[in-house]
Amino acid sequence: MQEKIDSGIDWVGYIPKNWRVLRNKHNFLLEKVVVGTEWEDTQLLSLTKNGIKAINDGEQTGKVPTSFATYQKVKKNDLVMCLFDLDCSAVFSGLSSIDGMISPAYKCFKCKSHIYPQYVDYYFQTVFEGRKYMRYSKNVRYSISADEFLSLPIIVPSMEEQVIIASFLKQRCEEIDELTSNIEKQLALLDEYRKSVITECVTRGIDDSKEMKDSGVAWCPVIPTDWTVTNPKAMFKLRNQKASEGERQLTASQEYGIIYQDDYMEITGSKVVTVEKDFSILKHVEPNDFVISMRSFQGGLEFSELSGSISSAYVMLIPDEQRVYPPFFRWFFKSSKYINAIQSTTNLVRDGQAMRYANFIKVPLFIIPMDEQKRIAEYLDVTVKEIDDIRAKKQEQLDDLLQYKKSMIFEYVTGKKEVPVNG
Repeated sequence: MQEKIDSGIDWVGYIPKNWRVLRNKHNFLLEKVVVGTEWEDTQLLSLTKNGIKAINDGEQTGKVPTSFATYQKVKKNDLVMCLFDLDCSAVFSGLSSIDGMISPAYKCFKCKSHIYPQYVDYYFQTVFEGRKYMRYSKNVRYSISADEFLSLPIIVPSMEEQVIIASFLKQRCEEIDELTSNIEKQLALLDEYRKSVITECVTRGIDDSKEMKDSGVAWCPVIPTDWTVTNPKAMFKLRNQKASEGERQLTASQEYGIIYQDDYMEITGSKVVTVEKDFSILKHVEPNDFVISMRSFQGGLEFSELSGSISSAYVMLIPDEQRVYPPFFRWFFKSSKYINAIQSTTNLVRDGQAMRYANFIKVPLFIIPMDEQKRIAEYLDVTVKEIDDIRAKKQEQLDDLLQYKKSMIFEYVTGKKEVPVNG
């Protein structure tokens, strides 16, 4: 067991006695070389959650500049740092495995001869976990300058130890990454299976012996012979009822459905704008209402089991008790075929666009025997729960692996654990 000393870095704690604590300026050189006219022959790079990635023609997202002449050169084993928005940025640092160019918004550092690039790459993954550099920022955007970064302390083992630690972590991380990749594929398959089960059941029923017929409806060409096509107006009416003062306020969420605002904020940690004075801008919602939300183009209509008030930007639909079994249409409006049909009602679908009642009534619906609606809803309640339970276990395995990986990296780059003799 190595003797330990206090590093003086609060989040690092004790380190092996033979490790040094140095300022970043003793370990890295800030270098910015503008690519200029060479940009057309230089590989475009991007700092991502998975490190530095090559970006080829057609892969750029967002607004693409006509020229990359202002970008900076990156050499293999350069460390690229994102030193702004430390409170919310999805990335922090990455080690480049190739030469190229990258946005001038980032800072590029070269490792000095006593620093093994792959070791500090793992070290800065630990820095990003928990956003440990936020404490050094004194401005609104939680940014630090290159000079401020160079003044910060870092722990430095011997070069031999750096190489051993980095090599060990590379092997173990690759093993974990393979496991996580397999679980992620399983989760994706479960998601697709869940969607297909819902769509198949709500558009064809659960009785395989039923005869089918042409529906004459583009979004669902074939339906059971005892189903009929109708205009949505025949099944759902608009609720234009004003909210009353004191009604508990609701919010619409694709993940949680219609939920009370205070519950939503507690679950997600997000803040939602709450109406404190002019309650006339709110609408009333009743249990069994369906809500056309701002995101219905992306995820279908939301079903409410609650009574309360909601933003006037939303549209409430009252189901016809003789033709609609709400728990069935709760699944129906979340089917991929229906969502695709809703999206086809406009040429202006974009993230965040609000869906309107005018879009809703453009998509024909089906009159389905009430007893069949109930059977389908009960079947989906059970079947989808089984899928969700399997998915939850897989997600728990994935979360455990990712947490283990983070903890493992921290323990070895800070000397809490020694690399086993046999690796």
